[in-house]
Amino acid sequence: MAGILAWFWNERFWLPHNVTWADLKNTEEATFPQAEDLYLAFPLAFFIFMVRLVFERFIAKPCALGLNIQANGPQKAQPNAILEKVFTAITKHPDEKRLEGLSKQLDWDVRSIQRWFRQRRNQEKPSTLTRFCESMWRFTFYLYVFTYGVRFLKKTPWLWNTKQCWYNYPYQPLTPDLHYYYILELSFYWSLMFSQFTDIKRKDFVIMFLHHLATISLITFSYVNNMARVGTLVMCLHDAADALLEAAKMANYAKFQKLCDLMFVMFAIVFITTRLGIFPLWVLNTTLFESWEIVGPYPSWWVFNLLLLLIQVLNCFWSYLIIKIACKAISKGKAGKWNPLHVSFLDCHLYLYCT
Repeated sequence: MAGILAWFWNERFWLPHNVTWADLKNTEEATFPQAEDLYLAFPLAFFIFMVRLVFERFIAKPCALGLNIQANGPQKAQPNAILEKVFTAITKHPDEKRLEGLSKQLDWDVRSIQRWFRQRRNQEKPSTLTRFCESMWRFTFYLYVFTYGVRFLKKTPWLWNTKQCWYNYPYQPLTPDLHYYYILELSFYWSLMFSQFTDIKRKDFVIMFLHHLATISLITFSYVNNMARVGTLVMCLHDAADALLEAAKMANYAKFQKLCDLMFVMFAIVFITTRLGIFPLWVLNTTLFESWEIVGPYPSWWVFNLLLLLIQVLNCFWSYLIIKIACKAISKGKAGKWNPLHVSFLDCHLYLYCT
């Protein structure tokens, strides 16, 4: 185990040339990021999850009920042991051959069996009340963490001059505000990583799992080798659009369609501007080129930038889906069949990614 740890924490991988872990030990004059600080994220992730349960029950649920959002779920399928066994043990989407066999076995017509399977699939979907509570929790957290990030970064020199992320690197002291910001973000994404298996199942489950994994890896990498300054820029930039998406979803669940459409348009503009414009031109520029010029590349530098590029690929994918939905709405609106101001954009699960 000692050999494995020594290999994993190899200074030549994590740190620039001629820098050792001993150089980054805490002193009375300065505090630097330490790998063991990240262990704090696990109990805090559990704490955040518990806060979420309390929030959803005692704050979000009363708000939902005040907006006349009921807990009634979809219509339940009538009990049938044979169909239930097929549904749970074989398939939730029987083909034509199986449908005909079940029709003969039960003396039901095929359409009735198809209706039963459709109702049984819908039965597993959460109610609108549950969806609203989840979105309200995420909206509240995203709004708080983004506001905190903006207030913190306004006081930092590297917000206005990204080269400050690399001057005197890696001997940049860790401030309490920066430490809190990092641990809070890491704890939240760990809580999302685990709660993803109990939350509302989405069609982009695998993509979101990959997104959370890449995000946690980025936060961990940038903290351990003290790339925390540029890390704060990445985190704040990616938090900018998330609250707007959750606000749009809440408006959709409450059937405030015009507000929903307005929030979606605002979300799309902010998302595409920050992730396809500002992120590559501002953040990737400093991590790829300015850092190369001032510090120079080393092994973990390559890993860090590869993870950032992976995040950018996902950003492009989601932007494509958002633009596709918007174009579809506009084209149908022009045809006179669909007014884009009355479109339920959020009924389309293609872009529901939640951060």
